[in-house]
Amino acid sequence: MNSLDMPMFEAISSAGKKIKKSMPHVRAVILRGEGRAFCSGLDVVSMLKCGMSSFDRLLDRPEDSITNLAQEVAYVWRTLDVPVIAAIHGVCFGGGLQIALGADMRYATPDSKLSILESKWGLIPDMGASITLRELVSIDVAKELTMTGRVISGADASDLNLVTRCVADPLAEALETAREISGRSPDSVAAAKRLYQETWAAGTSNEKILAVETEMQRRLLPSYNQFVASIRNFG
Repeated sequence: MNSLDMPMFEAISSAGKKIKKSMPHVRAVILRGEGRAFCSGLDVVSMLKCGMSSFDRLLDRPEDSITNLAQEVAYVWRTLDVPVIAAIHGVCFGGGLQIALGADMRYATPDSKLSILESKWGLIPDMGASITLRELVSIDVAKELTMTGRVISGADASDLNLVTRCVADPLAEALETAREISGRSPDSVAAAKRLYQETWAAGTSNEKILAVETEMQRRLLPSYNQFVASIRNFG
């Protein structure tokens, strides 16, 4: 189900950085999950086994970066000069959805299942969702999805503008869009991406938003109510 454990976080971050630094020939990136799902979200059991040090590893921010590791795996796609397209099938929960939100476009099957699931564990979405959601949905919709942790279908996600559109074969659609964009000037594509990201929802800086996400998540980890919320998931 492509859950996010520490090796997965590090591998995704490494892939994004590699594309950015050493693969100038790349004209588009497609994010997809192998097997039955796009990504089922954080592997909480694996992370808990590693203790709080694993969460510190996710939340600590290097001095030369505006993101921590958890945020990097979703935010890095916004920093590339090429279009990034997420092809969603199966479940796309929690951190998996935040990774998909970091893409420029999202295609999903109508029966895929999406959720901002962090409230199930007494947490908040802290992987850049407060940047990406503001570009897609109104604040009341963002609050409802976040506070309830409600699971919605790909069709419902399309109605809410969380995904670009629903299609029977998201990967095929992503490949077709990537081919079409690859026929355009790479400079104009890169400029269009930067233009919209820098102006679409102008206001608080991304650096400030990412810092606030981490600050709030640290307050929740660990707290009594977060512990109680987590325990409920184990029966």
